[in-house]
Amino acid sequence: MLVRLRRWIEERWPLSALLRLGLDEDIPGGASIAYSLGSATLLVFLLQLLTGVWQLFYYVPTVDHAYDSLDYLRTSVPFGWLIHGLHYWGANAMVILVALHMARVFIWGAYKRPREMTWVLGVALLIMTMGMSFTGAPLPWDERGYWAAEVGTSIAGTVPVVGNAVMEVLRGGASMGQLTLSRFFVLHVALIPGAIVLLIVLHIIAFRRFGSVGPWKEEKRVRSGPFWPDQAFRDVIVGMALFVILVALVTYAPPPFAGPADPVDSSFTPKPEWNFLFLYQALKLFKGPLEPVGTVGIPTLSVLILVLIPFLDRREERNPARRPAASTLGALGAGAVVLFTVFGYFSHPGGGSGAAASAGPPTGSVAGLSASARRGRRLFQSLGCTGCHAIGGSGGSVGPDLTNEARQNRSRAWLLEQLDDPRSHDTASVMPSFASLAMGEKNALADYLMSLGADSLPGATGGGVETVPSVTTAGMVGDSSRGSGGLPGSGGAPQDSAGSAPGSRLGPPGPAASMIGNVRHGGDLFAGTCRSCHGEAGEGGVRNPGSADGTVPALDPIDPMLADADPRVFAENIDRFIQHGSTPTGPAPSLSMQAFGDSHTLTQEEIANIEAYVLSLNGVDRASLEHPGMKPEAFLLLLIVVLALVGVGMGGVWLRHRGTE
Repeated sequence: MLVRLRRWIEERWPLSALLRLGLDEDIPGGASIAYSLGSATLLVFLLQLLTGVWQLFYYVPTVDHAYDSLDYLRTSVPFGWLIHGLHYWGANAMVILVALHMARVFIWGAYKRPREMTWVLGVALLIMTMGMSFTGAPLPWDERGYWAAEVGTSIAGTVPVVGNAVMEVLRGGASMGQLTLSRFFVLHVALIPGAIVLLIVLHIIAFRRFGSVGPWKEEKRVRSGPFWPDQAFRDVIVGMALFVILVALVTYAPPPFAGPADPVDSSFTPKPEWNFLFLYQALKLFKGPLEPVGTVGIPTLSVLILVLIPFLDRREERNPARRPAASTLGALGAGAVVLFTVFGYFSHPGGGSGAAASAGPPTGSVAGLSASARRGRRLFQSLGCTGCHAIGGSGGSVGPDLTNEARQNRSRAWLLEQLDDPRSHDTASVMPSFASLAMGEKNALADYLMSLGADSLPGATGGGVETVPSVTTAGMVGDSSRGSGGLPGSGGAPQDSAGSAPGSRLGPPGPAASMIGNVRHGGDLFAGTCRSCHGEAGEGGVRNPGSADGTVPALDPIDPMLADADPRVFAENIDRFIQHGSTPTGPAPSLSMQAFGDSHTLTQEEIANIEAYVLSLNGVDRASLEHPGMKPEAFLLLLIVVLALVGVGMGGVWLRHRGTE
């Protein structure tokens, strides 16, 4: 039957001729695993096409549905986790494989005459691969991708003369929005893949025209080996091993849920994708008038050097040890890229580091503040002090207004004692103790507090009354309508303002309840917004005089009435309180839960992140798989068994073929 089918095809289409063209090739020096990098790159690209098209059946390229549509694919569509995960890790693998393939060609000297065009086409493929990575990052419209595109397009905007035009073309305007997503979508799914397919065809034609260059040692080039089945067998084995590695990464290191994009949340540390970190870090070396050197000079020079390598190194010698200039240049270039990538990964915007930098740049006037007071200002925000204290009209109303703290004539010793033991000055104080802070941090807080309102004192020279930004612009602190309090927890039975059971009279869940937030970012937001009342990591223990229990309820563990194994139900239960607020039972509770959603103190994206964090404290994964199709671990095991059997079968075919030679 198969013979008749093949004969029928042969009469109408040159099948045998095409197979001979693709498989009949002599490889100088014989087959080698090192030659499999090119075929592995092609395999990953085909995998990207397959998984990308599959995702298009579910993905909605709009700013209000992109994130949710991909979340639905990943959690609710059978094997959707596999499709999205393979596309995510395949994109990373393709960048690495293209770079390794070019490094192998460079070391082997395979770019020399007459293979110059093969090398140039490879450089073009590297650029297009980077372009795919850049345009694919913002498509989920999550926090990570949004800010990666924001940083990337901003860098493009610094190019002299044409920078603003290029940035506006990419964004579809002066700011990021729907046109940005639409343009990146078209570039990612149509224009760049089309260019890559064309370049791959041209690259393969150029490669087949002159064949493999083989090893650089002449004595090893005396013998040769066939592509089929020797090299083909190695290519398939490498391809199967690579596929297993990708599925293992999807299983044990799935793509993170970065949380929905929130343009007003400046507490998220903006960075480009990892493969652009070397450029991001290099740009920090050039500031002011030298900025074009980093934005235009370095990238242009790098690409130009890559293109000109075969035309500058024209000697026939291919042994890297006998090409000291080329080998040294290549090693220095690769080392610089790796080093700058590592530095870029650990660095923070503006050269800062640590939590202070990752919390986003503080806004408001800091003129006249000492370095210690500026540090205290950042601590004041990150510790959530504005949940109870107002400054310049922004903040809570539970504690004293600190706008003119410098006019209270309190000594540094008094402020330090207040931080260590608030009840030493007021036995009814509900302020938590900050005795665990380092002495340097306490002094910084004291310096900041003593600067507030200092410009209104006689002879003052600066410092100023400072307006602390709201959470919608700084992402960390509250506005003037904000109170404090907590979700119902295990420490008691707080109720809403009508005195009913927890949540029964609160409004419906808001949009945040349906979003899958980012646990890590939610922890940062919790530390700045909720920790002052709910305690470190939601452990509770903060006093709430006048309430039935006497303390703010803990969130770890949370009230059993709110907890649920279903993450959607759990999120909806706590979302009601965050959106609409509540007041605990008791004669006159000092602390109440503010309506963070209704008052727009927190954005819906920020609330979703905090909810993901609270669920994680209670051992519930907000992004758990609802309909996996098959558990990832079981799928990986089945895949290994199937591919092992396929490998054994192919090994038998290869050995039989070798035996007939």
